[in-house]
Amino acid sequence: MNRTLGGSIETVPERCRVCYTCVRECPAKAIRINNGQAEVIASRCIGCGNCVRVCSQKAKRVVSTIEQVREMLADRQVPVAALLAPSFPAEFIEHDYQYLIGQIRALGFAAVHEVGFGADLVARRYRELVDSGDARPQIATTCPAVVLYVEKFQPQLVEHLAPVVSPMVAMARVVRHQRRGQPVRLVFIGPCIAKKCEAVDACVPGEIDAALTFAELRTMIAEAGIRPEDVTLDDFDPPHASLGGLFAVSRGLLQAAELPDDLLARDVIATEGRTSFVDAIKAFDAGRLDARLLEALACEGCISGAGISSSESLFERRARVSDYVRHRLTTFDKNTWRRNLHHYAGAINLTRGFEANDQRIPMPTDGELRDILARMGKTGPEDELNCGACGYDTCREHAIAIHRKLAENEMCLPYTIERLNHTVGELAASNEELADTRDALMHSERLASMGQLAAGVAHEVNNPLGVVLMYAHMLREEVEPSSQLREDLDMIVEQADRCKRIVSRLLHFARQNKVVRAPCNIRELVERSLHTLNLPPPITPEVVHREADPIADLDDDQIIQVLTNLLSNAADAMPNGGVITVTTSGDHNQVTLEVRDTGVGIPAEVLPKIFEPFFTTKQIGRGTGLGLAVTYGIVKMHRGDITVQSNTDAGAGPTGTTVRVTLPRRLREVAAVDEPGAGVPAEA
Repeated sequence: MNRTLGGSIETVPERCRVCYTCVRECPAKAIRINNGQAEVIASRCIGCGNCVRVCSQKAKRVVSTIEQVREMLADRQVPVAALLAPSFPAEFIEHDYQYLIGQIRALGFAAVHEVGFGADLVARRYRELVDSGDARPQIATTCPAVVLYVEKFQPQLVEHLAPVVSPMVAMARVVRHQRRGQPVRLVFIGPCIAKKCEAVDACVPGEIDAALTFAELRTMIAEAGIRPEDVTLDDFDPPHASLGGLFAVSRGLLQAAELPDDLLARDVIATEGRTSFVDAIKAFDAGRLDARLLEALACEGCISGAGISSSESLFERRARVSDYVRHRLTTFDKNTWRRNLHHYAGAINLTRGFEANDQRIPMPTDGELRDILARMGKTGPEDELNCGACGYDTCREHAIAIHRKLAENEMCLPYTIERLNHTVGELAASNEELADTRDALMHSERLASMGQLAAGVAHEVNNPLGVVLMYAHMLREEVEPSSQLREDLDMIVEQADRCKRIVSRLLHFARQNKVVRAPCNIRELVERSLHTLNLPPPITPEVVHREADPIADLDDDQIIQVLTNLLSNAADAMPNGGVITVTTSGDHNQVTLEVRDTGVGIPAEVLPKIFEPFFTTKQIGRGTGLGLAVTYGIVKMHRGDITVQSNTDAGAGPTGTTVRVTLPRRLREVAAVDEPGAGVPAEA
């Protein structure tokens, strides 16, 4: 029969910070990460409570049965008895235990029994099993979390589970036997969350009506306002326990049953803790444990159960339990205890059955595992860091959990960091491209406004300028070549022609030209630009080619215009001569053109303005301030970048200016931004 016990642990979604601590601590891997949210899988949970214990955000909590118990206590028709676990001295340390019993009775419980006597009965039964000579190795069933783990994840070992009830069920049967058929409701109070699962286990039906943790009992006492000083000191209802009170600590079963923990005899092996008990059961299954009885506990003794709220250390809790048992034995009627033990051992049934509830999920194939690892960037053993940040010990365990729908790729920290870095890189590139586009658009708007103004002015000036030129030429033809008037007219014609050229440039600036890309040789573009400009002798041009591939998709006319503008500006910066160095370089993605001069340099306060239309540092009559503005527009239309570095302080190093133009080598699938000003002859 496939049965699913009710869930004993639930998740508080708004508190979960997805740290994967619960995944790491769960021995049953009963935590599923779904859409970045950790949730407990009730069908796989064994109730050990590790997730509750380790969650610093309190996102995992025990499913409360307080209201259920309150309803029982409110029903006066059927008495309710409390069964207090042997570990209570480790939790309730404020007062003597008799105050606690008084508080429990004040809540409405008709009787308070110590489960330690049930532990005495169970210990006696285990001693009989070991002494029986049965050669079949068995697993002790005192810990319900271990029982659930075997039933769900090692179902082939169910037949090796010792057919003995837990101390809780044993004490429940003792109390019901005492009642001689009279109705009674039994509430177990202890440190173990798994007891809530055992209370509804179909293999022990009707034994326990509800299970509370110590923390829940504290809540009930506090909400009822029951103070220790207001109650009557009281003791447990009989029968009383002996060494069964030691069941709460590790190896307590061995001492209570007087079983030797002999490393040479190896009749009994005891282990505890979330990893140790799993390893021990796997070793038991593999036949590597040469022992007749394996006592495995999911916690380090019941005194470390997840239902305990005490902040004391494990050793302090252990000492408190030992002190309590030692004190009880000093006031203990051993003869009465022996009679009770003998009576109930024969009067009640201490056996139980178990049923496999296989929750194992098939393993992925090697191919599926490789595909999952590859999705996380793990293509080889060297990529499997096994850092444990995901909550799994190895990358392969994480991949298996992903295949089983228990985990997600994003749980892998190195993978997530790599993805974030990649995303950040893409965003940075996108932001840079957007910034370039914004600058290009702003420059385009600025140039467009200037272009409209320039076009209007040029058209207004062009007509009267034409009249001036016409009459100047007519007068020039009528005057003797040797006269002073002829020289004056020549000057008028020359300056009027210059005005006409400036007007022509203004009209050209107002036009909008698009980039027409085609494969071209940047070395040839440099040579053509130098040949067109024809630098004067005091200036020495030097050309350095550093790129392996000179071919790039560019608009050759516009790039020649850029080079001509830059070379012209460099020459103007060196009136006494100097060296202009043109350097070409590049890689697979881009090409770089660099023009460096040894001139006077550009002042730092001027640098931010050099690309503005009509801004110039040249003398009046030597520039229009359009050259660098047009150059900037051409570079941006090519989706490139232009930077300027300059030094005017000879004390800081050689003076001069370096202009670096970086352009994409190949045509990219982007829409070109139309810019005004392409094709303007150089005069900046």
